[in-house]
Amino acid sequence: MNNVKINFPDGSIKEIESGKKAKDIILENIGDGLLRIAIAVKANDKLIDLETPITTTTDFLVLTYKDKEGKDIFWHSSSHIMALAIKRIFPDVKFAIGPSIEEGFYYDVDINRSFTEEELLKIEEEVHKIIKEDLKFERFEIDYNQALEVFKDQPYKIELINEIKDKGEKLSYYKVGEFIDLCRGPHVESTGKIKTFKILKASGAYWKGDSKNKQLQRIYGISFSSNTELKEYLTKIEEAQKRDHRKIGRELDLYSFQEEAPGMPFFHSKGAYIWNKLVEFLTEKLYERNYEINKTPMILNKSLWLQSGHWDHYKNNMYFTKIDDQDFAVKPMNCPGNMLIYKAHQYSYRDLPIRAGEFGLVHRHELSGVLSGLFRVRCFTQDDAHVFCTREQMKDEIIDLINLLDEVYKVFGFEYEMELSTKPENAMGSEKDWEVAETTLKEVIESLGKKYKLNPGDGAFYGPKIDFHLKDAIGRTWQCGTIQLDFQMPEKFNLTYEGPDNQKLRPVMIHRAVYGSVERFLGILVENFEGKFPLWLSPVQIILLPIADRHNDYAYDVSKNLKKNGFKVEVDSNALTMNKKIRNAELKKINYILVVGDSEEKNKTVNVRTRDNEILGEKTIADLITELSLEVKEKRITRKK
Repeated sequence: MNNVKINFPDGSIKEIESGKKAKDIILENIGDGLLRIAIAVKANDKLIDLETPITTTTDFLVLTYKDKEGKDIFWHSSSHIMALAIKRIFPDVKFAIGPSIEEGFYYDVDINRSFTEEELLKIEEEVHKIIKEDLKFERFEIDYNQALEVFKDQPYKIELINEIKDKGEKLSYYKVGEFIDLCRGPHVESTGKIKTFKILKASGAYWKGDSKNKQLQRIYGISFSSNTELKEYLTKIEEAQKRDHRKIGRELDLYSFQEEAPGMPFFHSKGAYIWNKLVEFLTEKLYERNYEINKTPMILNKSLWLQSGHWDHYKNNMYFTKIDDQDFAVKPMNCPGNMLIYKAHQYSYRDLPIRAGEFGLVHRHELSGVLSGLFRVRCFTQDDAHVFCTREQMKDEIIDLINLLDEVYKVFGFEYEMELSTKPENAMGSEKDWEVAETTLKEVIESLGKKYKLNPGDGAFYGPKIDFHLKDAIGRTWQCGTIQLDFQMPEKFNLTYEGPDNQKLRPVMIHRAVYGSVERFLGILVENFEGKFPLWLSPVQIILLPIADRHNDYAYDVSKNLKKNGFKVEVDSNALTMNKKIRNAELKKINYILVVGDSEEKNKTVNVRTRDNEILGEKTIADLITELSLEVKEKRITRKK
């Protein structure tokens, strides 16, 4: 046999016999310690099973549960194990798909009814048995006719086989125990690699996400490489449930969701106050950077969406109407409207960059099954901006945008990770434009010394992008901000500016969002702060608690004084015990609780405590106003001791 070279991540190169399995290469060249936790291998950027023979010179990276790709394989393997458990208990079930997702995995099955809690528990118990059986995952490559025979009793698999045939891709399936599944892999070596497993929930899901198709049953699960990780996850889930923005929104009277407008939030007075504060804060930041703030119509002619490419790439998520016998669409994005504003001017190179912001209300048709509070809605406000600049200016503009996002996120106490997404399959434009755009974003990030992850093939259809993933108080991440570099839309809309030699030149367009969606960002803040907003964002910042009825007048006088100084204040003059009043104020998560009685009225003071039961003692009104005004001005996240 010929020898081939293996290039390891540490720079070392080993020559091995061609045809040796990946797992043997790990054992002989790295050790059994890594082999025990190895899930798969990335060989020349291709994911392969540990049983795969290596027959060419290869870059060789061992994946474990700590790697994102390793975790995806671990979870996808777990979905096959869960499918085997389902098959053992419900032999006649028809199987659809079982992918890994952001946290865990699911499997869609056709069973013509919902699963009961008892049945889900049986499936989970069967999974644990299968893990103990330590069954091998075996891979088989087959041709089209063989695949039709193997999966003849599985209609959803037959449909997928025909789709794969049309694309000209190779067919393969994996066998684990009695279960076989059409799958390209890779998978873990055996079921024993999965140490802990938990079914999370079951729900309905349409085949291929299309409401015209049959509704299947989707079972969600999660698995880990140790019991400790499962316990930590369940603790995090419990904490997340306590912070659920839908629950807190009801308790604090911030917003609601009504049957008359599914997926479209109703902001009550207190929620609207926070929403407006977020917009006001970001607007100030934009004006500091010489932005114009635009406002464009919600409904625009079909011709515009054809021109932008959204009709071809996005129409399934759009709403439509007819006006004067012409087709119109409710905007799902603000970009085309802002390009029309640009076209309404004749710009010179001296005018650029043009930084155009918009807090634009957009509508997107989302399936009812995926709607989730403020996190997945059908109408929301994008805090968009579109920067029109020259190619010479684009790096500086992207740097300025990254600095803007960094500045805003720090105010809320968020750390973040950056992700660079590159050209997708359905991209518009030339290879050269995409190469320039991707290289530009990469060079800008690296020039700032920022770390980033590469997300191949997940760019927008018109350009590559940098996404910002915020980390919240309990370690969850949320994708919010984005910076997208676009050479295509200016071409499609024939946007120009006059160059130094009076020639018409094409500007570059940079799409940008900081919050992403004002509504979603507000929901993230509710969960991050557990409803305990910083003083500058709180819809009720102060509450006055008179000890007896005779102190009501003084409480209302203090309230008027505080309101004159810009504070949001309430007075609780109900006939309740002081302990009950204080408890109610704490449940409403009001920042400062001011108790007033005979002594305070005589001394023209208030007795101050916080919602977290910290006693600050007696203060004059003037001193309190000075302290709290500074706290608001500095936009502190927590109170200074």
